[in-house]
Amino acid sequence: MSQNTASTSYPGLSDPLYADLIDGVTGTAKRVIVGLNWTLVEGEQGAGLAHTPTRGTNGCQSLPDPGHYVDRDLSGLASMIASDNIFEITIAIAAINAFHNRFDCKGSTRNGLDLVTANGLKTVVIGRFPGLEKRMPGAAVIEREPGPDDYPETAAEDLLPRCEHLIITASTLLDGALPHLLSLAPQAYTVLLGPGTPLAKSLFQHGVDAASGLVVEDIAALAAAIAEGGAVRAMKRYARNLTVLKTDMETAGSG
Repeated sequence: MSQNTASTSYPGLSDPLYADLIDGVTGTAKRVIVGLNWTLVEGEQGAGLAHTPTRGTNGCQSLPDPGHYVDRDLSGLASMIASDNIFEITIAIAAINAFHNRFDCKGSTRNGLDLVTANGLKTVVIGRFPGLEKRMPGAAVIEREPGPDDYPETAAEDLLPRCEHLIITASTLLDGALPHLLSLAPQAYTVLLGPGTPLAKSLFQHGVDAASGLVVEDIAALAAAIAEGGAVRAMKRYARNLTVLKTDMETAGSG
């Protein structure tokens, strides 16, 4: 396991979960785009995404070294998880995903939301996904900026230790919140979900049961969409949903 000595303003990023995601990353960045909504890093064997942050960016905050992230080792970009610059952290997560979400990655085509059945407050969702109220009526939704039917972030301390199913947006990777959320619900069947989800088996060592993300199929078209401010709907036509299950890894390991 590699060591992560992050001195970032997000303490959770120093958790071993991130060191495990970075460990073994290889390859070179062929393309880096920090778009309005999404950040893209293209490697030699795959492409990775991360949600471009809007909160805490102090307006138009610059990257320290613009124009010089391409052609760097993915491992070097991934190590920027220790950066104090939120956009470098975003590039780091996209670089991690560029390694793990390879073009030939295999898994289930099921949407991660379909792995969980709503069961009132026993089902907790971190982050409101489009159409969630129809897919999971009655589930407890925790939002950073809660709407009328949502719970605030502080409710996690009470709801998560008692839930049976937990769905977490991959955006929690960016500010280091994910490890703490996982620690609150070791009993829950947990799905990490969203385009920025790394399809990495190391997540299963930290409490994730299913990782549901995207594998890019048309990198040129996706890069153009992201550069022009495309959101999830625009990106999905150039990628495929893929879900990797902990149970599949355990079965493969015992075979």
